[in-house]
Amino acid sequence: MESVREELQLFVRRLGLLNASCCDECCGQQVSMAQSHILSEIRRRGSPSMQRVAEELGMDVTTFSRQAKGLEGKGLIMRQVAPEDRRVSRLGLTDEGTQVLEQIDRYMVDKLEQIFSSLTSFERETVVKSLGLLNEAVAKSGCCTQRDKTIACCK
Repeated sequence: MESVREELQLFVRRLGLLNASCCDECCGQQVSMAQSHILSEIRRRGSPSMQRVAEELGMDVTTFSRQAKGLEGKGLIMRQVAPEDRRVSRLGLTDEGTQVLEQIDRYMVDKLEQIFSSLTSFERETVVKSLGLLNEAVAKSGCCTQRDKTIACCK
């Protein structure tokens, strides 16, 4: 299993997910990977509660709140009190947040097209299918959820 771990780590590095200059190349904003996922989840869910997004991303509420506050400070998201329950904050993208997310989307599509361009159509299908299988296996294993409080290095 060590080789699987090494391959995954190498993949993340080569994809540039830890690249400090990624923001300049992508959208010109200092948006962390976690913040990018938050923006995507807000768009996907419409007007979700903070708790819902935190749960979906597997983040504790304190960490999530800090990330959301950063996005709000940049003018990328807005919080509104839910009319049905004043204890709940609902999140939405601002126009600028939508534009930044669209830039991130375009950047990632271009990057993936560049990566996949060196593969045959069979290889592309194999990679996509394999990623789907890997995602299903992770979900079925239950080992990587927020509920069990495990993380990759501490199991």
